[in-house]
Amino acid sequence: MPKTQTTVFQTCTPSTPENELCGFALFMCGNAHPHTFLRNFAPYQIPYSMPALGKILIIDDNEDVLFALHLLLEPYAEKVKVMRSPDRIVHFITDFRPDIVLLDMNFTRDTVSGQEGMDCLQEILKLDRHAVVVMMTAYADTDKAVQAIKAGATDFVSKPWENDKLLATLHAAMKLRRSQTEVGRLEERVEALSAERATPQPLLIGESEGMRNIVSTIGRLREADVNVLLLGENGTGKDVVARYLLAHSSRAAEPFVTIDVGAVPETLFESELFGYEKGAFTDARKEKKGRLELAHGGTLFLDEVGNLSPAAQSKLLTALEKRRIVRLGGTHEIPIDVRLICATNADLHAQVTEGTFRQDLFYRINTVEIHIPPLRERGEDIQLLADHFLRTYARKYKKDIRQIARDARGKLQRYAWPGNVRELQHAIERAVVLCNADTLHADDFLLHAPASPVADGGTLNLEALERNAVEKAVRLCEGNMSRAAQMLGITRYSLYRKLEKLGL
Repeated sequence: MPKTQTTVFQTCTPSTPENELCGFALFMCGNAHPHTFLRNFAPYQIPYSMPALGKILIIDDNEDVLFALHLLLEPYAEKVKVMRSPDRIVHFITDFRPDIVLLDMNFTRDTVSGQEGMDCLQEILKLDRHAVVVMMTAYADTDKAVQAIKAGATDFVSKPWENDKLLATLHAAMKLRRSQTEVGRLEERVEALSAERATPQPLLIGESEGMRNIVSTIGRLREADVNVLLLGENGTGKDVVARYLLAHSSRAAEPFVTIDVGAVPETLFESELFGYEKGAFTDARKEKKGRLELAHGGTLFLDEVGNLSPAAQSKLLTALEKRRIVRLGGTHEIPIDVRLICATNADLHAQVTEGTFRQDLFYRINTVEIHIPPLRERGEDIQLLADHFLRTYARKYKKDIRQIARDARGKLQRYAWPGNVRELQHAIERAVVLCNADTLHADDFLLHAPASPVADGGTLNLEALERNAVEKAVRLCEGNMSRAAQMLGITRYSLYRKLEKLGL
């Protein structure tokens, strides 16, 4: 913690090493007597209303200047670093990430033009457009300092300076830096909210008992800010239910952030979830907020949660329990307030029993569990959904298709829909695109029922069927285990266990 009051030197005599150091800084004060220097470095009391200074980078080619400023600012700053030349400015801005840059206007090129300082200022602003740069200049260069402010500098101080005025300037600059950080965070939230508002209001279409139960459950959860687990086959509309749940919750006006576990490589999942600091790894050229941080105050939708690796499960559980996260490469804990909605087509109950999914995490994410029935169990909803998709795609493709014929409705009703609502949606879209009439008929729908193993000369032996299914899925997916597991309707870890059991 920065000190509110620090005595730099209690005494200073010609025989002490400290007095030798004082001599280096006499230039800064414009005085020839050590006593004046000590008076300038008298204890400075920071008002309690002033924010503590963060990380400060000082760039000046004069060692006396660097020493004096480091001595003055160190008690009040988180960290102070100095540079005699702007040659390594890229390294210091990207790695040190200062809150304030104290920049001289003249270096080795000349001592009057201030052009080196202006060039350095532009380079800093290219690296960080919100950088807070305070220029240092002699009294005679104030016009150039004003030009620097017009070019993007925050303020300037004149040499020799008064300590209290310099510290006050830096405290004002630190307030600006914190304000900019907050504005950046708000801009990200607005962007997330804007993306959410661009998404059409979710509709839960259906009059089946299963859908009525879902709507009723969501209604009872309107004021209950609890984590929800959505279970259902692929294509049943878990994402739609999640958005409907959001729209009817107390967090409806807050960010809704999604992450598909199955689509994110395991090596990148942690950085996606928690974010990372600049320099955390080779390609981390700037900091990035994770999905948990972006969802602060709102909702995080974690799709295909059954694909979480054991390591990711542990880290997610820790974040949910502590309600704090640390970015990759960082040390600062960031508080989070997030409602979690998870979805999966996997049998998490079985995974908990098998030990592939943590029981404590399972209890954390399924305060309320909602089962979404497959479309084949929602017979009365097929026609409602078909009519809805017909209107949607007829409008999208500017087709004057007004109805679905009786023979087509019978075909849709008899089909098993292994791909559920998603398959029905794609079937209607394809039919609308290819149809040249005002009515969709049975011939407009190309529906392929899954082949029977017995009819194909196969067997009913369960182990053989399982072996054939696993071999075919791995072959079709060209060895991609995640895709093969998804095709089989199981988790990647379950697939590995089956491969081991079957000796494949």
